[in-house]
Amino acid sequence: MSLRVCVLGSGSKGNSTLVATEKTRILVDAGFNRRETYARLDSIGERTDGFDAILVSHEHIDHVNGLRLLAIDWQAPICITRATHAVLKWDPKLCAFEFTVPGQKFVIGDIEITPFSIPHDATDPVAFTLESQGIKVAVVTDLGYVHEVAKQRVKDCHCLVMESNHDLDMLKVGPYPWHIKQRVMSRHGHLSNMATAGFLTEDFDGSAQVLVLAHLSETNNHPEIARITAEQALAGRTGGERTELHVASQSKPTQVFQFG
Repeated sequence: MSLRVCVLGSGSKGNSTLVATEKTRILVDAGFNRRETYARLDSIGERTDGFDAILVSHEHIDHVNGLRLLAIDWQAPICITRATHAVLKWDPKLCAFEFTVPGQKFVIGDIEITPFSIPHDATDPVAFTLESQGIKVAVVTDLGYVHEVAKQRVKDCHCLVMESNHDLDMLKVGPYPWHIKQRVMSRHGHLSNMATAGFLTEDFDGSAQVLVLAHLSETNNHPEIARITAEQALAGRTGGERTELHVASQSKPTQVFQFG
């Protein structure tokens, strides 16, 4: 038995992550349209059918763009908080919902899922841990700072998908209007490279075999800046050398990470 993880893509234009065992297949967010989602699944050798659930972190379009058609195709339940469900418009064909509560575990197939609240400018945003057969994965993006709940939830992870959204200097001198820059930098915005590095230096327990930097801004960040910043943070802590570092792309999936 094993668990596999692949970030199908991550950024302001779409976010989606596959977490699967031999028995259960889950999509964390559905930010790409149906055609693109199927193309990315096909590119990593995954079937485009047979999903058991779609988890929704929050209502922003880069996380739900493909939700309607994928859920209809797969007849899979949408796992979502009631508050987030209330602010989205729904096709009458969609009636299979699993209403989730931050902090309360639920089970899909042989995967135990725990949503937990995060600070972001959405209605009821959550991140997730997913556990099966002793393997734990966390998908944590779209948060303005790493609060204590997140620090505790991501302990003992084998795979951590963590936001590293922007380089602060690039954001400050970049093309965004000032009110957008303020939003991104706020405690309900997105993590900067340095904020993520601070977490890795001070609070990361070093247990993750794989760390994937995610939700990089194409305008206000660069993959090598994010990578180098995280590498330096990992190098400065005991046990950091055991963590394999990857950077998720907006345009293509990561490799498939296999555990167990």
